[in-house]
Amino acid sequence: MPLSSVPPADRPAPPAPAAPPASPALPASPDPALVARVRDRLAAEGGEGSLTPAAVARVLRSEGRPVGDATVLTVLDALRRDVVGAGPLEDLVRLDGVTDVVVNGPDQVFVDRGEGLEPAAVTFPDDAAVRRLAQRLAARAGRRLDDATPYADVRLADGTRFHAVLAPLARPGTSISLRVPRRRVFTLAELEAAGSLTGDGAALLRQVVDARLAFLVGGGTGAGKTTVLNALLSLVDPRERLVLVEDTAELDPAHPHVVGLEARPANVEGAGAVDLRTLVRQGLRMRPDRLVVGEVRGAEVVDMLAALNTGHRGGCGTVHANSAADVVTRVEGLCLAAGLPSSAAHAQLASAVEVVLHCGRDPDGLRRLGEVAVLHRSGDGACRAESAVRFPRDGAALEGPGADRLAALLAGRS
Repeated sequence: MPLSSVPPADRPAPPAPAAPPASPALPASPDPALVARVRDRLAAEGGEGSLTPAAVARVLRSEGRPVGDATVLTVLDALRRDVVGAGPLEDLVRLDGVTDVVVNGPDQVFVDRGEGLEPAAVTFPDDAAVRRLAQRLAARAGRRLDDATPYADVRLADGTRFHAVLAPLARPGTSISLRVPRRRVFTLAELEAAGSLTGDGAALLRQVVDARLAFLVGGGTGAGKTTVLNALLSLVDPRERLVLVEDTAELDPAHPHVVGLEARPANVEGAGAVDLRTLVRQGLRMRPDRLVVGEVRGAEVVDMLAALNTGHRGGCGTVHANSAADVVTRVEGLCLAAGLPSSAAHAQLASAVEVVLHCGRDPDGLRRLGEVAVLHRSGDGACRAESAVRFPRDGAALEGPGADRLAALLAGRS
């Protein structure tokens, strides 16, 4: 009887398919001491070039360890993470939206994806592993990091800003901070869509750029100063030449004519340093239409103010400050440290800078433009920041006492 004529209930059950062979389970975390011994043996035999499965298997055999594919691949993966890229932090650095990865010793790793720091499921075996990663990253940037020089602040080849402080200076262990560069520059429209700018704020910033007003972007660490400045520089007329001066290169505006100058620390012999102050002076000789100082935080403030007082309209930069009003105090303090008297600092600032853009970070982590202020010199000779427009997170823009002066500056009537 053909099978098709047999009632379904009476048909023989088809043979069960053969189960696929189980793939070997890789140990989640190999013995750190074993990985360290394998690393030391391979390093003595020829460094990273000897990092192959065959070489790892050979060393494991000499250790008297069982050599299976799973063990070899697990140890090899651990070694590669230890010597390539950012090591155990590499996967975190590559996550979409990540701006910062910080390490506080072997057991505390945090990542910032735009909503504040959150714990990451990554740890190190011990502080020696954190120290080893920090030293390797510093060495790749040509910097020394050891007990004689226990801290480093450099830019890595991929643009990541790397900072480290070795234990015992740092507690609870070696500290690493990675500031991940934006993979692309955001436009004002994208910042508006993300909630960082209101529609009125975006329109006002366009006017500031078009009117070639000199401005400073103020705010705290991680408030979005560089992001806003990148977006604004991308709006500059393509016929203008931008000269960017930075301690660590972070600006990358979408503009066809950009020349970047980056400061250089001293080498291991203590020679070869080039500071921001020197680069600002060099930038003035490079026929800039707009001179940009990426982050004003030292004596270069004197040269920047002098430069903006020599007819270089539209110059700009960023500065750390708690509010728009505090920008004046911050610049004054930097000028005093550089030897410029307070009265001269106020006079230079009032003449050089016209607008302050203040960026802040809300409790939920949203970075946004909170205020635009104008600088002016009062009757007593002091420079003051006067609020022109505030941008509440919810609601319409609020004009301040400096609104009329801002309108006059935008109209070219200052």
